[in-house]
Amino acid sequence: MTTPLTLENIQRAPKALLHDHLDGGLRPATVVELAAEFGYDGLPTTDVDELATFFRTAAHSGSLVRYLEPFAHTVGVMQTPEALHRVALECVEDLAADSVVYAEIRFAPELHIDGGLSLDAVVDAVLAGFADGEKAAAANGKTITVRCLVTAMRHAARSREIAELAVRFRDKGVVGFDIAGAEAGYPPTRHLDAFEYMRNNNARFTIHAGEAFGLPSIQEAIAFCGADRLGHGVRIVDDITVHDDSDATLGRLASLLRDKRIPLELCPSSNVQTGAVASIAAHPFALLARLRFRVTVNTDNRLMSDTTMSQEMLRLVDAFGYGWSDLERFTINAMKSSFIPFRERLELIDDVIKPRYAVLVG
Repeated sequence: MTTPLTLENIQRAPKALLHDHLDGGLRPATVVELAAEFGYDGLPTTDVDELATFFRTAAHSGSLVRYLEPFAHTVGVMQTPEALHRVALECVEDLAADSVVYAEIRFAPELHIDGGLSLDAVVDAVLAGFADGEKAAAANGKTITVRCLVTAMRHAARSREIAELAVRFRDKGVVGFDIAGAEAGYPPTRHLDAFEYMRNNNARFTIHAGEAFGLPSIQEAIAFCGADRLGHGVRIVDDITVHDDSDATLGRLASLLRDKRIPLELCPSSNVQTGAVASIAAHPFALLARLRFRVTVNTDNRLMSDTTMSQEMLRLVDAFGYGWSDLERFTINAMKSSFIPFRERLELIDDVIKPRYAVLVG
């Protein structure tokens, strides 16, 4: 018999996560404790439950700019090696508890140097936390592989420096580069030298595009910058015309995106909260999946969006009637799109994901 698609059962399914921000996934209790330990006095409250509510309600704003504002508090408590290590370790533990078997976690090192750390020291602390988190998960019977993406802030001017950081740590756990932050007014073409540096060093990168801003940001990310993946990319739907008979016509940009199998790092709950889409039911995820775009399911910011990978999958099941085979396809899409070597991707798909889904399907 096929296992029922409940939250508890989905939590047992193996998952691959490509788009999750380290500073958007802290435990509320950890934020409070780190603030007390390292003297950060900017929290709106030190009550753990009230703080969790604050992050959740502040993020549900309908605006990407307002959605990003609470990050000042999580970044504020992540300014020491000890804090960075703890947050990274707990991130891995939390993902492993949700049966995530592979994750690429991104963060912006330039935001964590206010306490005097160098960029290299910041990355060292996070990678050590990831490694210790993997060990802690293994001790609890959970196997997870976590790799890192280093992010440059698109409103700043350090992207080339961060790209060099990504290449410098490429054999130590950093598998790629990203730019993030408010899209409007800060096009990816401002950072062409960073992307050129990554390409010249045969390194991989993703770009936040097509979330708050529309098709032009996707066009620039793909045509001018050469992105391997798109962070969000949800506005590609603006280049798709759906007809009365449910058939669809793709514009040239959408066709290029699909033809080249460029992965979309879709984050359904976050897209609703930032106003990119009206609701989960109105999310173009189902249309893009039906048209065979390379769609993946992601959390974006687990604290701010009050979510997990299992909850994201359940919301898609409830909205679009997906079954286990669909969730398996989305998971394999993510593994195929990861920035680790081909052999390692195949091992996780063939030895972990497919066998465990076979048990759930029955």
